Amino acid sequence: MTAGTIHGVGLGPGSPDLMSVRADRLVRAARHVAYFRKAGKPGQARRIVEGMLRDDVTEYPMDYPVTTEIPLSDPRYAETLAAFYEDVAAPLRALAEGGEDVVVLAEGDPFFYGSFMHLYTRLRPHVPVAVVPGITGMSAAWSATGTPITWGDDVMTVVPATLREAALTARIASTDALVVMKIGQNLSKLKRATEQAGRMDDAWLVEYAAMPDQRVVPLAEVDTAPYFSIALIHGQGRRP
Repeated sequence: MTAGTIHGVGLGPGSPDLMSVRADRLVRAARHVAYFRKAGKPGQARRIVEGMLRDDVTEYPMDYPVTTEIPLSDPRYAETLAAFYEDVAAPLRALAEGGEDVVVLAEGDPFFYGSFMHLYTRLRPHVPVAVVPGITGMSAAWSATGTPITWGDDVMTVVPATLREAALTARIASTDALVVMKIGQNLSKLKRATEQAGRMDDAWLVEYAAMPDQRVVPLAEVDTAPYFSIALIHGQGRRP
């Protein structure tokens, strides 16, 4: 029997009309669709494809066992998630080995800070896995500001706000253009690091980029950051 393929499909930043033609085709045709979500929530990936799935689709929601309940530095965090990824990969592998194709929905791009990567490393040695790239959330964020993120020879750095404060400050101070992901509970640390790097006057926070409740505000003016938030500092490099 020919094995099926696991398709990691990038859905883009949140608006269905920012999906690629290939992603749209695979999602609409899929008989088996898997997606990550927080327990008790429908999940952003599933929300994006609402109304697109065929009537006879079988859905495989994959509920994270933890999100922010355990610190990243706690060994239990990696242990818990490693076991989780092994568990959710098993039925997808079984479907593919039985000749079925499976679409795994991924917000943004599957290979950019995405949970799909952890399935990919577990499934790729056993069954065919294909990746459909998607528009990243950061692309939607800087587009929302109406200002180019880089000019000429600008160097752009992408950092997670989960870094230690000193490392975060150094990264902010040493780059031309900046994108900060994974903010959430790290907002206060990010603001301190941005201030220490002398870049606060140039920093913006984009909430829910490309979604109906999109909001662009100076980083200095925010006290909370929704999960779908990205901080930006625009480059000011060479231009004709």
